Amino acid sequence: MDSIIIEGGTQLKGEIKISGAKNAVLPLIAAALLTDETVILKNVPKLSDIDSLITLLRTLGADVERYENHSNFKKISNNQNDLVDDFCDGTDTLYISAKNITNFEASYDLVRKMRASVLVLGPLLARFKKAKVSLPGGCAIGVRPIDFHISGLQKLNAQIFLEDGYINASSKGQLIGNEIDFPKISVTGTENILMAAVLAKGETKILNAAAEPEIVDLCNMLISMGAKIKGHGTNEITVTGVNSLHGTTHVVISDRIELGTYILSTAITKGNVTMRGKNISILAKPLIGIYHKIGLNIQILNDHSLNASMEGNSLHGITVETAPHPGFPTDLQAQLMAAMTVADSESYIKENIWENRFMHVPELTRMGADIKLLGNVAQIKPVTSLNGAPVTATDLRASFSLVMAGLVAKGTTLIRRVYHLDRGYEKVEEKLSNCGAKIKRLKND
Repeated sequence: MDSIIIEGGTQLKGEIKISGAKNAVLPLIAAALLTDETVILKNVPKLSDIDSLITLLRTLGADVERYENHSNFKKISNNQNDLVDDFCDGTDTLYISAKNITNFEASYDLVRKMRASVLVLGPLLARFKKAKVSLPGGCAIGVRPIDFHISGLQKLNAQIFLEDGYINASSKGQLIGNEIDFPKISVTGTENILMAAVLAKGETKILNAAAEPEIVDLCNMLISMGAKIKGHGTNEITVTGVNSLHGTTHVVISDRIELGTYILSTAITKGNVTMRGKNISILAKPLIGIYHKIGLNIQILNDHSLNASMEGNSLHGITVETAPHPGFPTDLQAQLMAAMTVADSESYIKENIWENRFMHVPELTRMGADIKLLGNVAQIKPVTSLNGAPVTATDLRASFSLVMAGLVAKGTTLIRRVYHLDRGYEKVEEKLSNCGAKIKRLKND
């Protein structure tokens, strides 16, 4: 199992390229099951979660080819500009053909590694009228029920049974559109119902739908494949079903969570970093007010780049709570907490999404942080400095909060179980090293 070792005390200065969004790529890959034509995805990061979903699609019978050198790509008919923008340089492109699907079961051994694997349920059911998908796994940050997926698909006239840890789903003929009102906003629930509804008969209205940029990206690709969708980016999405979809080429949006992570890393190290990627000016806007409150200077350079600077400023404490988009994302909660450990005043962070997402607190405390948990609220009292220590990553986002703490801690920080980090952050050591960080990976430590 790999570890990461960091010598703290260096300001981050330089440029970071923001990778394609993991949480956008996963449903986009699943959506390729909706057509027998080739779907091409560009700006795909190298992450273990994506590897897991590709493996799953291959077990279903899909042909998935992965290339890095986009200049040598074969050209397949599509409805987008063939030119690849600069932010795609060095990224992967996937060619996915689900023409010859022969298996309709997503096994426990594959799904247990990553809960997003449940996203194949809607597409398989919509196109092939049957699916058998294991109940999902993933990070241990709390109960993540798929009741919304199941009840939503049942309203689309699917028959679903839970047997031996599997979801057995089928439909007699084409799914039928309906009104689906989620009792609570669910990103993957919205995505699964969307992908089922695009091939359903008639109209489907999804109320209390998720409005995250990743949902918008999925809808944009589905529309380019021939789907009829309105209202994406709001909490009410209307889908008019069609009989079939065709292939397309789609450039994945940049990862807003990675963007926010490196912005907060700039803040904690009092650095100055320029970040580049697809549409990152739009992705950054909902949180610019929070960044300003903690003392960061954010300058939008153009649609695809921004500069974050903390030089000469003090890091200020803040009171904030997590919420669905466009609120403060739960996926940045651990990183913000790490930054607030060395702010100039007290902070309060309320976690409203997951009931077990404070597992990074004991590890930050090992490094000298002063954090007290009051139910779902973390009270962070600032300390003069953090100290390097051996710590253990507990989940994906918590792992980067430890990296951030290590960047400013006195001495050496050793982070174990960084396979969590590899699920959602591409080339961490390279990106941070290029900005002056003293960080390296220890293989099989």
